[in-house]
Amino acid sequence: MLNQRVIAFVKDHVGKRVGTGECWDLAAQALAKAGATWDGAYGFGKRVDPLKECVHPGDIIRFQGVLLRQTTETSTHEERMSEHTAVIMQVKGPGSYRLGHQNMGTSGRKVGFSDIDIQYIVKGKYTIYRPQP
Repeated sequence: MLNQRVIAFVKDHVGKRVGTGECWDLAAQALAKAGATWDGAYGFGKRVDPLKECVHPGDIIRFQGVLLRQTTETSTHEERMSEHTAVIMQVKGPGSYRLGHQNMGTSGRKVGFSDIDIQYIVKGKYTIYRPQP
């Protein structure tokens, strides 16, 4: 139920700036509106091990020092996320997610969506959190 409320908050704010427009503002305010608790720093709930547990829409993902690199026959695309927090909006497959976030990419400091595939992380780490009452 909390995850569904987090998703609803993000959907209600697409194209709008939440808080100061920082990435973590979206997660923090979505959790608060959903009635979830968090530590006020970067512990957005209970840690989820994606190798042992299912990841659900409404979970929060935090990236630290991440470099993603996807290479095709004709090009290489790189994306860096030194510190970034997003809401998992959809689980497209194992390690493949549609993210709701702000202060990232084409949406700037407003809420928007993008896709990510964890298999392309070549550096850094990520943590997934499940909202808790």
